[in-house]
This record gives sequence, C-alpha cells and structure tokens, in this order.
Amino acid sequence: MSVPLQWMRPDAPPMLALDEVHVWRFDLDEMIPDGLALERRLSAEERERARRFRFTRDRERYLAGRAALRGILAGYVGARPETLRFVRAPQGKPALLAAPEGLEFNLTHADWCAVVAVAQGRRVGVDVEGIRLGHSGMDVARRFFARAEVDTLLAAPPEERAATFVRCWTRKEAYVKARGDGLSLTLQHFEVPLATGATRALASSLEDPAEVERWSLRELVPAPRHLGALVVEGEDFDLRAWEWTPAERDISAAS
Repeated sequence: MSVPLQWMRPDAPPMLALDEVHVWRFDLDEMIPDGLALERRLSAEERERARRFRFTRDRERYLAGRAALRGILAGYVGARPETLRFVRAPQGKPALLAAPEGLEFNLTHADWCAVVAVAQGRRVGVDVEGIRLGHSGMDVARRFFARAEVDTLLAAPPEERAATFVRCWTRKEAYVKARGDGLSLTLQHFEVPLATGATRALASSLEDPAEVERWSLRELVPAPRHLGALVVEGEDFDLRAWEWTPAERDISAAS
C-alpha cells in the first residue's frame, strides 16, 4: 500500500530538482473573497474566458484557479504572477513562455478542490474528482472504459464502486493530459491498473505496448471524498506535496 502524502506549506517557493515532481493542492472557494486582487493577475484572454461562464460560482472558481496557477509557477521562474504568458500546443496543452527549458505543469479541479503538478524535463498530467456515494458510473464506464476495466468495476463490492470508478476515470484522464494528445487518444485503447498502490500508469496499450514502460502513476487524496491521479513520464523521481495559499503580501503586490 502506498504511503499517504504529507502536504506541507513552504516558507518560500521551493526549488524543483530534476528528479522531483511537485504537486500543490488548494481550495478555490477560499480564494474567492480575494477575487478582485486575484483577477488583476490574469491576462485579458483569461478574463474574457471567465466572462463566458454562465454561473457565477464557475466563473469565480476559474478565476481562482488561473490566479493560483500563476502564483505557483511564478515561484519557480522568479517572476511576478501577472507577467507570465501562456501558449497552447497544437493539441491544446498549455505551456509557459520564457520559462526554464523543460518546465512542465498541469492543473485540475473538481468543484472547490484543485491540484497543480509541476516537473522539470518530464511530462506530467493530473486529474481529481469527487467521490459521489451511490454513483457507480457504469453507464460512463461501458461507453469509455476498456473491457477489463469494466469487468473490474462490476466485480467491486457495491460500497466500493463509486471510488473504483473515480480511480479509473482519474487515472485515464491524467494519462491523456500527460500525453497532451487531447481528444485524439481513444480511452478504450488503453487500460489503467486499478489497485490503490499501483505505480505503473498503464496495464496495457493497444496503440503502443511500449507505453506501459514509459509512464508512472501516483494516487492522490487531496481532500476528503476526493481522489486524484498523477501520471509522470519516466520513473525514479521523488514526489513532494505542497499546500498553496495566496500570501497576503503576494495578493497586494498584484493590486
């Protein structure tokens, strides 16, 4: 069984070694009262996208997530959050302009719970979902999961099916996000392991059997009744887990 992560709050932006992967967790709703200060960190494009959200809570959480991502990445590159510029690869995965070569990151959230993964010189993908008790997800599983994954879900005790479904979904999503292929990757064409302590991201791949050896997995529990997955290119890395809160002086600097 894997050892639970110790989520720490750093006194200063941590250094990111080549043999490390960092994950950050934060509560989007805790940041919403600072919305005006945080929004000033964002680009015009981000603010315009925020205005397209139909519901206020979704808009506020989007703004909080983008501001937090900027705050986290700013610590690694030694810049002010509002000066960071992002671009998107052809398949849609974002990258940071003028960043140290090889800096990789990924952001995910489920309702208020958000996680960012950061690495140097290796691709990363992260996904988190809330566990809804009594929701087995069988309709979704039959449509998107590999046959062996559906069989494992059907064999799970009824009281464990909701968590088993989320475990499968987050691992598949984290792998897709790490690859950066977007919708071009068919979910049924690869199988993820569903054991809680699994460290290989894939059990099999119809597209390329060698993929099984390329990707590592770590299960994340960033909040109660939430489950996440981190997929990392390669192996032999140390995982460090951090808590992120916008420091009062940091928010005022963007005002």
